[in-house]
Parts: sequence; C-alpha cells; structure tokens
Amino acid sequence: MDSKRRFSNRVDTYVKYRPDYPREAIDYLFGTVGLRAGCEAADVGAGTGIFSRLLLERGCRVTAVEPNAEMRAAAVERLGGNPGFRAVSGSAEATGLPDGAADFIVCAQSFHWFDRDAARMEFQRVLRPGGKVALIWNTRLTEGTPFREEYDKLLRDFGTDYEATKHTNIRPDDLAPFFKSGRVQEGRFPNRQLFDYEGLRGRLLSSSYIPVAGAPGHDRMLEELRGIFDRNQADGKVPFEYVTQVFWGEV
Repeated sequence: MDSKRRFSNRVDTYVKYRPDYPREAIDYLFGTVGLRAGCEAADVGAGTGIFSRLLLERGCRVTAVEPNAEMRAAAVERLGGNPGFRAVSGSAEATGLPDGAADFIVCAQSFHWFDRDAARMEFQRVLRPGGKVALIWNTRLTEGTPFREEYDKLLRDFGTDYEATKHTNIRPDDLAPFFKSGRVQEGRFPNRQLFDYEGLRGRLLSSSYIPVAGAPGHDRMLEELRGIFDRNQADGKVPFEYVTQVFWGEV
C-alpha cells in the first residue's frame, strides 16, 4: 500500500486513540534540543496534527507538511484557528517549502515511511544554518507482561504487513547515517495510555496494517482482542505502555 494513503480510512480512530507525547519529551526539545517560542518548525508527516499542537502550545510557528488529504484536513480542523499554524500538501521528499524556511524539522511517528536519502537532501535545503532535525516515536513495549505479549501476537497473527512496517525495525545505529557526521543524540521518556475495551478496540483499528470491517479476519481478530482484554484487565482497563524516543541532530 502507498504509505501516503495508508491512513485515509482511519483518520477518526487515529485522532481519538493515538497517544499524545509526554511533557518531559517536549521539555527536552525546548530545553536541550533548542526549540524556542517564535521559532519556525516544520512538522513533516504531521498527520492529524498531534505533535503540531504541542509545538504551538509552546509558541512555535508550525508548518504541517502532510501528503494525505484526509489527515491534513483533520489537522486543519483542529488547529486552523491558530495564527501560528498552516498546513501544506507535501512529503518529506518534496515538502514544497522554500529554501531556509525552518529552524527545526520534527518528524513524529512518521520517519519510518520516508525515503531517507531524498528526505535528507530536502531537509538540508529547507533548514536554516544550524537547524536541527528531531525524529520522535512512541515505541510501544511488546514484552514483559502477558498483555503486551498477547497483544503483539495478535498484531503478528492478523496484521497485513505488521512485521515489515512497524517502526521498531529502526534502531539508533540505523538512524546515525541520516545525521551530519553520523552524530545522533537521543532522549527517552516513559509514556502510557489506559484503555477500556472500546478504547483498546479503537487503538487497534487505528493501525494501518489491521484489517478493516468486512475484510478477511476482521471479526475473528476482534474476538481474540476481547479475550485478551478480559484476561488482562484490572478495574476495566488495560495499560498501553511506551518509551517515547527523541533522536536529534544536524543533517
């Protein structure tokens, strides 16, 4: 499937059930990486604007670059009233932004979809001298508790291309060549969501590799999910636990 169209039929669940990012990670971007109020930030692969909103709250001017029309429309609906926000149709490989348009580029939960060589050339063009790139992921923990392991097995059993597309295939050593002189720095922060069954179902269906209603395996997958929830819930909730990773440097 074209990566730029993967989420077109999942926008509502994406907006409602995908995790936010912890305050500590945003503090790190502003305290250590160097983002600041008034800076020009390009949020590349901005999706529905989850990360753009956090930058706007800290006073950045944000250009959300997103190729998927449905996701971009959701970002505009949520954030279009903010004078510091604009959204453009573009990709990491061809943002459509002018030379030297940004002090910082952020890519939250998106870099694993990019053509790295083409994106690096484009980022070098768009960034001002001394500008930096931050690549951010909420990395879901998959081992250590029965719930984590059963849920991950469900994704492997029913996901159409889960193993090929999950962003955990990216390791710090793999990312280093993207950055100038192979120098990449990293920050790590805990993050968590708590879901009742309907929330867990929505979180599952927000993933692009999961069969939609009417597709083969969809109903059986939800039966399995219900069993996983019932076996592992406490007080009607199950935890989704993440490590939020921030990789950053010059390109």
